[in-house]
Amino acid sequence: GPYQPREPGYGLYQPGFSPHDDQIPDPESRMLAVQNAKAYLLKTSTASGLNLYDHLANMLTKILDEKPTNAVDIIENISKDVKWSQFQKKMDTLRDEHEILPTFEAAEKRKALFLKQNGEKDEELEEETEDTPLPNVMETAFYFEQAGIGLSKDESYHIFLALKNLITVHPIQTCRFWGKILGLEMNYIIAEVQCHEGEEEEETGEEEVTEEGGKEIDEVEVEDEEKEKEDKPLESTYKPPPVIPKEEDGSGANKYVYFVCNEPGTPWVKLPPVTPAQIVCARKIKKFFTGRLDAPVVSFPPFPGNEANYLRAQVARISAGTQISPIGFYQFAEEEEEEEEEEGGRGTYEENPDFQPLSVAEMVDSLSTWVHHTQSILQQGRCVWLNPFKKSEGEEPEDDEDEDEEEEKAEEPDALQQEIGPPLLTPLSEDEGIQNIPAWTAQASTNLIPQHAVAVLQSNRWPGAYAFASGRKFGNIYFGWGHKYSPENHTPALPQPVQAEYPRGPEITETRDPTLEEELAFKASKEEALDAAEEEEDEEDAEEDDEEEDND
Repeated sequence: GPYQPREPGYGLYQPGFSPHDDQIPDPESRMLAVQNAKAYLLKTSTASGLNLYDHLANMLTKILDEKPTNAVDIIENISKDVKWSQFQKKMDTLRDEHEILPTFEAAEKRKALFLKQNGEKDEELEEETEDTPLPNVMETAFYFEQAGIGLSKDESYHIFLALKNLITVHPIQTCRFWGKILGLEMNYIIAEVQCHEGEEEEETGEEEVTEEGGKEIDEVEVEDEEKEKEDKPLESTYKPPPVIPKEEDGSGANKYVYFVCNEPGTPWVKLPPVTPAQIVCARKIKKFFTGRLDAPVVSFPPFPGNEANYLRAQVARISAGTQISPIGFYQFAEEEEEEEEEEGGRGTYEENPDFQPLSVAEMVDSLSTWVHHTQSILQQGRCVWLNPFKKSEGEEPEDDEDEDEEEEKAEEPDALQQEIGPPLLTPLSEDEGIQNIPAWTAQASTNLIPQHAVAVLQSNRWPGAYAFASGRKFGNIYFGWGHKYSPENHTPALPQPVQAEYPRGPEITETRDPTLEEELAFKASKEEALDAAEEEEDEEDAEEDDEEEDND
């Protein structure tokens, strides 16, 4: 016909739908056309969320209820009124209700950041700046901003105030803004903290008390179980692998304590210590964070913990691989060198007062001018390797069963090989690349003004990890999803093969039932064998009688 698609007259001249045709269309095709038309009218608008079918139905209902004169002339106004009613509240109030904007809610949350706690008075600036663990977040943000890295100034200042509140609440010795990990629902702002020694000892002491109390209860339960086991049948001889203990607070992967919050102004939450099992499992999975610490981590292999434990494991992995500093800024303590070398490695360092900073050009040209100042994590999940089959000096063998277990375990350590990771203050030039991609990318913040440029390093193994150096100042920060880069897509580990139920053989194979003919044949052969045996016995008896007669 003369009409084009989406014009009023389109479709009138198609066969079966023309008003001039005398033929009546098939009921099936007509129903199909009606269903297609209704489906088209029910399509929801992406802008308003309404559909044309419900809108026309509401318009007709309004017209039939009100019955206005000349409805065809005001159909456009009726359509606007129906649409407007969809966005109005269906309740009357004496006063107008003002909508709470998201910006107002955010301001209410951050209002506490700008208020002094417990009626603090203005103090002199000299007293506040002396020996304070509060880091200068704005200064660090300024240097990273030179390379186009970081958050907005408002958010950086809010984090600055949030860290100040954290220091006033907890007894903290050192504090650092670690970074920000993105989540699907909410993000995590992370603070790296080192508490005073007394605070850590109290927490560990409480844990030890609970463990000792649990041991006493376990001893009573073991005695009752031994009595019950005497009457029980044999049990499985399978023994699970030994559990590798976590590193003590203040050492290894648990050297620092981490506090997190979703937004500046919300309360800080302390993350639990990380265990080797959590680090080992975190290497095998890849999950996005939700922003809720109590959210379960559904994965294979199963992760031992919730999202708070998974977040702590990823923070430990990122810190071990991306915490770097200019060479010579840190040095090993001279007094502890001999002791640490005998133990197998150096785990502590101190700031070098005679540090001479290198130029920006030298730090950009060579990766050997940067070193790792955080211990690397071994495949075992610890920074310092531990033999799981070796008991401590204070433990003593108890029963014969323990002696048998020790004899069995005495053979296993021979197969274990002690893991030795790279030592502290190892240059970045020794880091392995990812296929053809180097582990780090170094560049200057600007080439136009090299006199005031800043050396910036970007990790290619952990996208989102950056470091800067300018004179005697340097810093590390992370902004990302908490995932390690992999050139190939992540493939979850396959489940282990199914164990065989039993060894198959003729001894345990069930035979088929015999047929009637086979049973009759078996009975007949059995009767024949009995008759033959009786005849042989009769013959033997007759021979014995003949021999006796001959002897007589």
